[in-house]
Amino acid sequence: MGMKTKAVESRVGEHEYRKGVKARGLISFRVLIKETDLLISASCDLLNKAKDIVFHYRRQLENYIKDNPVFFSTLLPYPNDLFAPDIVKRMISATRKFGIGPMASVAGAVAESVGKELLNYSEEIIVENGGDIFLKTNNSVTVSIFAGRSKFSKRLGIVMHTEQMPAGISTSSSTIGHSLSFGNTDAVCIVADSASIADAAATALGNRIKDKLSFNREIALINDWKDIRGGIVIVGNQMATWGNIELINTDY
Repeated sequence: MGMKTKAVESRVGEHEYRKGVKARGLISFRVLIKETDLLISASCDLLNKAKDIVFHYRRQLENYIKDNPVFFSTLLPYPNDLFAPDIVKRMISATRKFGIGPMASVAGAVAESVGKELLNYSEEIIVENGGDIFLKTNNSVTVSIFAGRSKFSKRLGIVMHTEQMPAGISTSSSTIGHSLSFGNTDAVCIVADSASIADAAATALGNRIKDKLSFNREIALINDWKDIRGGIVIVGNQMATWGNIELINTDY
């Protein structure tokens, strides 16, 4: 269940985008169920518990999509549904803000839903879902950014401090992978109050930026939302940043 490429990396895992979240002192494990592929870090081994939680939310989404196929296919905002499962409501709410279809936030919503539930068993949790990240740790975390062939790729990282968590970070790309996108960005990275909102905002902004000239206009529009803490846009060898973002050099 996903409609776009992600480009944030995480240190543990076999994929290229999984080389940039430094999970010091945590146990990392992978949950792979159908299309869902999560890298989770926690203070203890929660593999079996995480599998049960992922099955739970996948079942909710699959059943809802079976009964409401337009939810899966539409690229337009989906109407509110008072009787929908919480994860579906989260996706609808996050994407309606930005005028896009609900599946644009599915990866972030899954990461957020799983992460929040795992906090009942571990006070520190990192859930990475194809580049959408839910963060809650007792130490600062650095998330490095993969931006394809741009000179900034894997050289910049966002530092997240304990007092800034929980938080969601999402990075979307128009030039990496084969996923649907209407823009032309190497990376759009958004930091937000929640992973579902970060996912939706990164997708929307990535769709709207067609060239370097549209940086300021589109960033100003997305920055109006109070849920968005800040972000980074990379197009080729040009970069724009805004908001409460702390960047460091992460060459490795």
